[in-house]
Amino acid sequence: MASPVVVETPCKVNLHLGVHHQKDARGYHRVDSVMVPVALTDTVEARPARGLSVRFEPALEVPVEKTGVWRAATLLAEALGVAPDVELRVRARIPVRAGLGGSSADAGAALRALCELWGVDALDERVVGVARRVGADVAFFLRPEPALFLGAGDVFERAFPALDAYLALVMPSSGGGSTPQAYAEFDRSGIDPAPYGGMCAALEGGDVAVVAARLHNNLADAARALCPEVAVVEGWLRAQPGVLAAQVTGSGSCSFALCEGERAACEVAERAASERGWRSWATKTWTY
Repeated sequence: MASPVVVETPCKVNLHLGVHHQKDARGYHRVDSVMVPVALTDTVEARPARGLSVRFEPALEVPVEKTGVWRAATLLAEALGVAPDVELRVRARIPVRAGLGGSSADAGAALRALCELWGVDALDERVVGVARRVGADVAFFLRPEPALFLGAGDVFERAFPALDAYLALVMPSSGGGSTPQAYAEFDRSGIDPAPYGGMCAALEGGDVAVVAARLHNNLADAARALCPEVAVVEGWLRAQPGVLAAQVTGSGSCSFALCEGERAACEVAERAASERGWRSWATKTWTY
């Protein structure tokens, strides 16, 4: 059996998420998204096979044919004019319904693995086009580095230097809503976003404290409405020693705290688990 192509993919947090009320022709909201990759990872393996097969470990509750990984493989094969004769295996660690981009990360990693298998540049315009069709954040995971995406959050605008930061990720005990539910809630009551220029300048400077001071997510109110415990987690994180700032990421329900260092991140994550019973991880930003 041929050796597999193995791709490790980080998750992401939104340092700035600005959702606008305007929508494009596809019905997608206009979104300003500044994301950084975070070292809580999934692994995707790809190897030649007879036909297409996709396997998740642990297994998903939905058919694999409805996943972004399956769609990425079929659409990329169609775009390149090749048969999707490949076996894809996903070892998942990134939690779902978290706002960490797990399904997008898996789809992006699958595209990267298939590009290596089929001899195509991952940033080839055909691959980027497929990524945008699969999901808004998938293009980010073709080259996961600090970056600004515009359009519907799927159009690369610019990259930034690597950010060296430690984080605690914390998930509430109660489940959050889905991304479509969050956007529906935003349509009912959402406020206009702040400009993203301040966060871009902070990332250019590389100062974690300045980045922390400029966190923004105007989808956060929707995430809190769907899962009130999100607000409890955010408030608890902001009160912890060593935390510079905290907010929910994406449409939730995971919140992240930017911390003063590795020790602070580890202590915050440990207290979240032992004192509150929340799922938590101490981690740092990921370098491509």
